[in-house]
Amino acid sequence: MNLSNLKPGQQGRILKLDTTIGPIRRRLMDMGVIPGELIKVEKVAPMGDPIEVTVKGYNLSLRKGEATGIEIEVTA
Repeated sequence: MNLSNLKPGQQGRILKLDTTIGPIRRRLMDMGVIPGELIKVEKVAPMGDPIEVTVKGYNLSLRKGEATGIEIEVTA
């Protein structure tokens, strides 16, 4: 499952980043989006883009394309 499939209020643990573009992957990792971290969807814009998430205690907005490249496992 990927991050873009989650609804607001759901959370999951990051398994891997499938983004093929190196600079975007590096930037996400610099912001704390790394395997093993817990990530929670806070809000989703009406058209589905962007998605606001909480990771490492701060909010981050991601484009839907970026969220699609983040593989997660859903946690309770």
